[in-house]
Amino acid sequence: MEFSTDTGDFILQPPVFQPALPYVATIFGSLAPGKMVLMQGSVPLDAERFQVDFQVGCSLRPRADIGLHFNPRFRSRPHLICNSLRNGVWNEEQKSPHLPFKGGDPFQLLFLFEQDHVQVSVNKRHFLQYTLNRPLVQLNTLKVSGDVSVKMIAFLPNNPFESSRIGYPKIPQAFRSSPPQAAPLSCPLPDGLRPGDAIAVQGLVRHRAREFCIRLDKEPSRVAMRFHVCFLRRTVSWSSSLNEAQSSQGEVARCFPFHPQRYFELLFVRTEDHLKLALNGTPLGLLRLPAAANQGTTALAVTGDVLLYGAQVGASVLLV
Repeated sequence: MEFSTDTGDFILQPPVFQPALPYVATIFGSLAPGKMVLMQGSVPLDAERFQVDFQVGCSLRPRADIGLHFNPRFRSRPHLICNSLRNGVWNEEQKSPHLPFKGGDPFQLLFLFEQDHVQVSVNKRHFLQYTLNRPLVQLNTLKVSGDVSVKMIAFLPNNPFESSRIGYPKIPQAFRSSPPQAAPLSCPLPDGLRPGDAIAVQGLVRHRAREFCIRLDKEPSRVAMRFHVCFLRRTVSWSSSLNEAQSSQGEVARCFPFHPQRYFELLFVRTEDHLKLALNGTPLGLLRLPAAANQGTTALAVTGDVLLYGAQVGASVLLV
């Protein structure tokens, strides 16, 4: 098991409730890849604008540099501005004409920081990505001001799937007595996949992995569910392709949770209208499939750069 030697990782920063504005706070340990800041609140009906700034210190004169200036504006033509400030000079604005805030409505705002950018979601939906022009470690102060009522601000720990910050599960002793099977693997499902059934896949990502895929097939040309992990783009996505009229797709995880030469356990649980997904015991969300995808599943297939230690559907052991 690996542990971080950065003492900032072991300092827990408590949430703040109903702060008076303008609110300025030090971010314990500064920002780091995977760190998240969550804000819940509401916008007054007569709001003109508010702003959330992630900045370098809290100096007023000269004004502190700002790594991310997040600024919703509500009057005339509502829009949102993202920008940064260095040595008192603003950089080029990134303007979004769509504003996912409405006066009088509550909101949940989440900032997820990566090495060179930040992803922003509003009410659990991805809204924008902004490229940062200075190291995260320098951004150690949060400031919130303007026409907004803040219910809570929480400083969330780093991405739980970050390779340097988590004790990933080890290969169970029961699997070590026999060598793993290299993908591809294809197993028929005589009883299909019924509500309440669970699919469990245990494996190890290869050293120089490019991708791997887990599929639920209805027949060779019809895929009820395709779960795809791409290491080149660092994305986890899903899709369903039954025919031209019945297809859907989506992204599973904002934080990329897989790492080369790491053991993993994936669990899919079938309900009436979706699949619940968990990785190493941590929920990843729901996959909402087309109605026709939930009947008549005939096979489970695993392809790509993984070694397989086990695969089970319901009470049926497909591979050990």
